[in-house]
Amino acid sequence: MVTIKDIADKLGIAPSTVSKGLNDASDISPDLKQLVIDTSIEMGYVSKKMKRESKKRLCLFIENMLYKEEKDFGFDLVLGFKQAAYRNNWHVDIVELTPELQKLEPYDRYMTKHNYHGGFHLGLALKDPWMKQFETTTIPTVLLDNYIRKNPNVCYIGTDSYEGIDVAIEHLEELGHTRIALLNGSKDSMITTNRYEAYYMSMQNHELPLQENLIAHGHYVEESAKYHCSTLIENGATAIICGNDLLAVGVIKECKRLHIRVPEDISVIGFDNLPIAEQITPGLTTINQDRIDLGKNAYAALFWLIAKVPISRSLLRPSLIVRGSTGKCIYRANTGLS
Repeated sequence: MVTIKDIADKLGIAPSTVSKGLNDASDISPDLKQLVIDTSIEMGYVSKKMKRESKKRLCLFIENMLYKEEKDFGFDLVLGFKQAAYRNNWHVDIVELTPELQKLEPYDRYMTKHNYHGGFHLGLALKDPWMKQFETTTIPTVLLDNYIRKNPNVCYIGTDSYEGIDVAIEHLEELGHTRIALLNGSKDSMITTNRYEAYYMSMQNHELPLQENLIAHGHYVEESAKYHCSTLIENGATAIICGNDLLAVGVIKECKRLHIRVPEDISVIGFDNLPIAEQITPGLTTINQDRIDLGKNAYAALFWLIAKVPISRSLLRPSLIVRGSTGKCIYRANTGLS
């Protein structure tokens, strides 16, 4: 169990200072107070105040997403949500969701039985049993990258894929690329559809040629890249935009195996800005979505839904992080692929 001394040791301050930060004392600075609170949440500390406020309960449901380690996509999302909820004295439970659990108990009944005021859902697929129930739920509910029409109790949060893909294509066009491919994730996903539509619209807006043989769907994992990378390059792609960083890392590794140089022969762009984007060689140019802020945004949306404000969508603006995986377009007379 995490103690006040553990937090003090990590921050290099006195346990008494940590105690003041956790108890909202007036004789330490707001910045230090916030640092103490954020660190305590990150380390899993539960204060006596939080225990007393256990009647104020939210649930964070996670399916099809890694979140327990700093390198995982969901780690910062969970942290940001918990940090924001803590400030208003909400207790947050994390439930690893499965289709079996969803079939076993309807969503509204599950939430009522466990006395949850609202839920934040990460990683649900379009075919999940609860997705249909979200159309009529009366429980304040926030979904990451999933949208439910006409229900004032449900909000969609995410990062603007349309702006993100557009700044990526703009960057590649400035480097001379016109044959830009899209390697996307599974079709059974709203975010996949959004990123495909964003790619299609941006290519049209930039008056770049759209070719169906430069569009591929796999899964949001590294291994998926090996099934599509060589085909996209053989079809003439000089740049590949990937639906997430894991796919992009897979493309870079597959290019190394095929002796195709990145970025000299092919430019690669990811989406997410995971830690691995900086660690791989060359560094991955990627569309950044701030996952701490995404988590905080989810709590803010849920807060207003609980207050009966019918929020529909809340999107963060992305930014392009340029690293070594993109470069000027050079015509390839021969890729060396068979």
